[in-house]
Amino acid sequence: MTYATVMVSLALDQPSEARLAVASQIAERFDAALIGIAAAVFSPPLYYATGEQAQTIIDQGEASIKRRMLELEAQFRQAAINRAKHIEWRSAIDFPARYVLQAARCADIIVSGGHSDAFSDPFARVTPRDLVMEAGRPLLVVPDSADWLDLRSMLVAWKDTAEARRAIAASLPLLRKAKDVAVAEIVEEGCSRPAALARVRDVLTWLSRHGVSASELVAEQDHDREAPIQLDAMAADVGATLVVAGAYGHSRFREWILGGMTQHLITQTKRCVLLSH
Repeated sequence: MTYATVMVSLALDQPSEARLAVASQIAERFDAALIGIAAAVFSPPLYYATGEQAQTIIDQGEASIKRRMLELEAQFRQAAINRAKHIEWRSAIDFPARYVLQAARCADIIVSGGHSDAFSDPFARVTPRDLVMEAGRPLLVVPDSADWLDLRSMLVAWKDTAEARRAIAASLPLLRKAKDVAVAEIVEEGCSRPAALARVRDVLTWLSRHGVSASELVAEQDHDREAPIQLDAMAADVGATLVVAGAYGHSRFREWILGGMTQHLITQTKRCVLLSH
């Protein structure tokens, strides 16, 4: 398995440098094609306008979007110079989620920025939540602080779920290039450490048969810290620069209301995260 096509999702109102740098480096490492994509629609003002005045407002708004699209395209092409064997730019005046999710069929992996707002403007951007839930492709979330694809150490956040299995399979091309890989499981209440060790060792054996040497990291649940914070500490202990995890093992509504591992991973700013649902 490899990545033959990388797609990077850009937003008009968010920084693009980090995700462009990482997406370009993935394309270069895997000799892959690189697709840049962006979409937005003009959000009409809340005040009342009719006739010619209303049309003028709409025309001006769409013209502003088109100018910003041209700026993003230029930024994308500059970042991709001498990186990808084939580059392609796609943009449209359309709802971002609809446009990007339809185009996801072209890609092996999608690169996006993180997300810190409780609510997002559906006219201006597609969120990591939408991408990981609906694209049918692995999502690499890149914090704005990243400036290169650091694969020296990777942490697989293991939980015996379908989502985690899909995530580790989708991350194999990156895991093969990592210097150090750790597979970590937090022993939850009601589970036993020997059972967790057995699960993790099965994963290590599976990885070894795919050419990846990994170590085990199994920790009892720390009741003084929530699981996402504990996972952060485990990642820091092994110097992980990229975390692999299954997304939304619980319902997305529950994670949105109560918080959860996926919500934490797409909002943290320390490291890249590869997610799959």
